[in-house]
Amino acid sequence: MGRTELAPFTVLHVCMGNICRSPMAERLLARAVRERAGDADGAQLLRSVSAGTGGWHEGEEMNPPAARLVRARRGSDENFLARKLRGDFIDEADLILTATADQYDYVVALRPDAAARTFVLGEFGRLLGAVDTAALPPAEPKPEAVHTRGAAIVEAVARLRGTEVSQPGDDLDDPWGRGDQTFQRVADEIEDTTMPLAALLLP
Repeated sequence: MGRTELAPFTVLHVCMGNICRSPMAERLLARAVRERAGDADGAQLLRSVSAGTGGWHEGEEMNPPAARLVRARRGSDENFLARKLRGDFIDEADLILTATADQYDYVVALRPDAAARTFVLGEFGRLLGAVDTAALPPAEPKPEAVHTRGAAIVEAVARLRGTEVSQPGDDLDDPWGRGDQTFQRVADEIEDTTMPLAALLLP
């Protein structure tokens, strides 16, 4: 279940095409961690990656409106190429965040043992605020400490979820082909989860 080595903590973001929602989540989480890491190297503390269930856009760059939005929010769109989700990507991840419940089902169909560390992004963010922070391992800007604390956060959110996987409002709308206002709203919803996650990992 997940990787055996302790660092860095790896978050896999999943949507359909891997050109809009999951790349935005990947890069916005990476930015949030980088900004909280202080003198530490954010990339050494957390690895934020993404993939798509569809695979039609494999090898493509981020969708231009998504890329513009990531840059506007101090993230980087450089060196991004869309990928088709594979089982080994799931195996390497300590936390999998999907854009929708359908994509949650896709991940768990590929790797049933990943169910306890796979969440719809909105669901994870909704439950994150109820985590008992006093029960978490100490927070330090060191890879091993971030990994240990991250794994404890995932376990705590899984316990809070219980048997109810997600609610309809947890899904992210697909902004592809829509206006900037939709991309902004989706990015806001992504940051409703990625920013508190970064803050809990590196308070």
